[in-house]
Parts: sequence; structure tokens; C-alpha cells
Amino acid sequence: MSNHLRLSNAQARAIFLDHHALGRRPSGSGTGADLAGLVHELGFVQLDSINTVARAHHMILHARRQSYRQGALDRVAFGARQGFEHWTHDASMIAMAFFPHWRHKMARSAAKLKGNFRNWRRDGFEQKFDTVLEQIARHGPCCSADVGADEARGSGGWWDWHPSKTALEYLWRSGALSVCHRQGFRKYYDLTDRVIPPDILARRTTLEETIDWACHAALDRLGFATSGEIAKFWELVTKPEAKEWCAKGLATGQLQEIEVEGADGRWRKSLAFTDIEARRSTAPPPGMARILSPFDPALRDRIRAERLFGFHYRIEVFVPEAKRQYGYYVFPVLEGDRLMGRIDMKCDSASGVMAVRAFWPEPSIKMGKDRRARLNSALERTARLAGSTQITFAQNWLRPCPA
Repeated sequence: MSNHLRLSNAQARAIFLDHHALGRRPSGSGTGADLAGLVHELGFVQLDSINTVARAHHMILHARRQSYRQGALDRVAFGARQGFEHWTHDASMIAMAFFPHWRHKMARSAAKLKGNFRNWRRDGFEQKFDTVLEQIARHGPCCSADVGADEARGSGGWWDWHPSKTALEYLWRSGALSVCHRQGFRKYYDLTDRVIPPDILARRTTLEETIDWACHAALDRLGFATSGEIAKFWELVTKPEAKEWCAKGLATGQLQEIEVEGADGRWRKSLAFTDIEARRSTAPPPGMARILSPFDPALRDRIRAERLFGFHYRIEVFVPEAKRQYGYYVFPVLEGDRLMGRIDMKCDSASGVMAVRAFWPEPSIKMGKDRRARLNSALERTARLAGSTQITFAQNWLRPCPA
């Protein structure tokens, strides 16, 4: 019998969802300081261009704030300068207070990307740095369409950018430029010292301070994790750096080893802060249904989510249509502490209709009257977010989960 503290699967789910701001009802204004606080609590919100219902960042925030509406994040991030756009595991809106730690990621990117860019971008982008920076310094923010007017355009795909567009991307990732606003989903860049607030810009951290902050902040948001999961959270530190931080934490008594029960009943070793027992008293999540983005923070680590919830989810955007199990862009549905199914739906902005094509409940889920009512309420909330005034259902929209 193990001497480690054990978290049952129900306890682990409750802690996990609470740390992802899904363990309570989605109250709050979803604007201003309330929204900035939510982004800070989550750490970052992934950005994605797919817009079948609403873009990922809007759905992530709406799942936690029913009052959130599209446009509020831009006002908080770009208007009030409470967020900055950069990379975690993917393009994300990150709480502005964390910018000093991203300087280390930018420095690492500066060295790494110069070599990699030559493999899948056009040559000559380094010679465009001064030209691009001077253009922005003199004329203000620009987008990728505003640079390299005399350069041959390729296919437009990420593998075939012209040199000035590549320079623009490199200067952003390495920190000389920052995204100052978006129009639609198009990024506009300005000099970093004209975008980041002066007090934040002036702060510096050592690499050791950033490693400690990143690992501590990741575990604080995950509740419990392995060193690999800690490294993966921000992608600010390497796996060896996270592993060393965990070893030090165990040696000093800041961390403890625990065992966490998976949805399949198996126990797995993990790490947690020493106050994890107090967190076991977290109240169970509300029983309401919520439609999640495929890029929701609670789902971005697909392996961890499957282990905790027994829910196998893979996005099928890049799967040929004939080989898809479900659909192009299918949304997971959370009910209480269970991922109850997935739904295929699409909004048409011209007609104001949100069309539900199919819903696949998990095999253990029975779609009785009360559960259908909870799902309908979730659909109505999502329709309001998307600006839809009508919801339609395809014939035979309720389908059995594929074997």
C-alpha cells in the first residue's frame, strides 16, 4: 500500500476544473478588470483563426463568463494594455504582468529561429530587419501586407512567406516588435517600447527567476502535475529545467509526491504543493452544461484530459473528410465534472442561424429530459455569443458514439 497522499478521480477532477476556472458558475461581467483577472488566473488564452461558431479565445472566456462578448478581450488587451500576444505552445494572449519572463523565450527564439527559418522561408529575411524596423518607426504600426511591396509573393502559406514578412514574424517572436492590435484576425505590429507599458518594459528577471516562476505558476494552475506537464504548460522552460526544479522542491519540502486516480481506475504518481490536502475540499463543479473550445486550457493537453476524464478527443480539421469520425471542428461538452459528449455545429452570420448538425453523447451518458434541457441552455448561451438569433437541428442530430 502506498504511503503517498491519494486523490480519487472525483477529487482530481474537481481540483483540476477549479484550477481552470470551470469549477464554479460562470459569473462576472466578462469585461474590464474582471476579464483581465480571468486571463491572469488562466495565465493565457489560446488564439485561433477558425470561426465556425466563434473563435477559440472567445469561447474559452465565455465558458467561464456568460456575460463575455466578442470584442471585450481586445479592449482589455490592446486598449487597456492588460495583455500581450506571443507564443506559449501556440499563439496566445498572455497576462501583461508576465511579459518580463517572456524575454527569455524571445532570446531563445532569436537564436533558434534564425537557423530554422532558412529551412522553410525564403532567404534574405535577415537583410530586411532594418528596413522593416525603420518603416514602423517612421510610419507606425503595420501588418504583413504593408511590408515587402516589391518582393515576389508565393503561395501565401506559412512555408512560403516573402523575406519581409518573415522578418516581421522573426522580429515579433524575438521581441523587437509587439502586436499592438488586430483588425479582424490580422495582426498589426509596432515597436515593443511603444506597446508594452513602461513599468513592465523596465522589469528584468534572471533565467533562474523565470524558471522558478514558470514552474511554480504552472503547477499552481494545474493543481498536480509531472515535471513534463509543468514544462509543457507555458513552454518557457525545458524539460530538464522543470525536472531540476521539481527535484529541488521535493528536497526542500515545497513539493510532495502524490498519487492520482485516472478515469480507468489506475493510479499515477504526480507532484503537488504541500497544501494539496486543503484543496481536496473543493466543492464539486456545478451540474450545468458548457460548450468548450477544442483549444480550451482544460483540454489542450489531450493525454492528461483523457487520463482524468476518460474522454478521447482529437481535432479533425486536418483529417480528410472521408476519414473523420465526427466532423471538421467538433466542440467538447462539459457537464459538471464530466465531458459528456461532442457537438458539431456552425453559425451563419448572414442568416443569424446556428445549425446543430450532430451531437454524440459518450456511451455512459443517457440523454433524458433534464440533460437535454441543460444542453439546450448551453446552446442558447453559445448562440448569443456568436450573434445568432435562431438554432436549428438537423434530422437525426442525436447520434450514438462511434464504436
